[in-house]
Amino acid sequence: MEQFELIATAKALPTRVVSNHDLPDWLDTSDEWIRERTGIQQRYVATTETVTSLATQVAEQLLVKSDVSVDQIDFIIVATMSADQIMPSVAAKIQNHFGISQAFTLDVNAACAGFVSALNVASGLLGTGRYRQGMVIGSEVMSQLVDWHDRRTSILFGDGAGGILLRQTQHQVGLLGAHLTTLGQQGGALIANGVTGGSPYKSEMMMTNSKLQMDGRAVYDFAINQVPQSINTAVVRAGLGLDDIDLFVCHQANARLLEKMAVQLDQPLAKFPMNLAMVANTSAASIGILLADLAEQNQLQSGKTIVLTGFGGGLALGSMCIRI
Repeated sequence: MEQFELIATAKALPTRVVSNHDLPDWLDTSDEWIRERTGIQQRYVATTETVTSLATQVAEQLLVKSDVSVDQIDFIIVATMSADQIMPSVAAKIQNHFGISQAFTLDVNAACAGFVSALNVASGLLGTGRYRQGMVIGSEVMSQLVDWHDRRTSILFGDGAGGILLRQTQHQVGLLGAHLTTLGQQGGALIANGVTGGSPYKSEMMMTNSKLQMDGRAVYDFAINQVPQSINTAVVRAGLGLDDIDLFVCHQANARLLEKMAVQLDQPLAKFPMNLAMVANTSAASIGILLADLAEQNQLQSGKTIVLTGFGGGLALGSMCIRI
């Protein structure tokens, strides 16, 4: 068992809200069509915000909410697939902003599986005993990547950031079991070649081959076939059964997909919290944002056992069973 405790959660969202009713201004769609297929009602879209500014807001909140000072942070790990620039990393810019000179930094790009991948790295670092405290943040500005005239993708994504602050502990909490893998041979089902454009709310839209492209059926089949297996594997490695899990905190890709997973795992849908109706699919930020929402709703009480699972581009997926 890699022992760590969750000290604080936080999220940051852009100020601009784009509802389904706004999209028909340039897209052949409707609120009813989107809700029926995805469960999404609205999304937040960056105007002046960036991946770094959103992640920095989360880091600031984590410090304010905890009893941890900047000189006690040992590492900062940021999960993102839409970083503002190739280097310096988002994590390095957060370090510079707060003057956390003693901490090392790392960005992780595993697309929608990024938060779980980053948390797995953090858990391992804390488990060595050489590090005591660190941040894991997911931050995305997906509106830079989508073609806003492509109904298959533009309706799905939103912008935002979410994160957690972790501390090494001697208590019997932390990682119980995990499963991470990548199906690289299927990676072509979901690709994005670079951040080159913008949303209609930020700058002139650019529609080039560099935009996010997705084979929706292939990605759906991947999620339906592989994610429940990953969850089961993590739970078995924890020495538990699915009925022992209090919450399944899943990447917020699509409400219909999560409903299907609940059926496949023979678990009540109430154990699969969702917030995608309000924030849409925020890729690597989605689990962090959802954890912050659950904390605000007092659903992350001490002693609960939860599963975190992320899945997406790569095609990568990962599940972690943790006790909080």
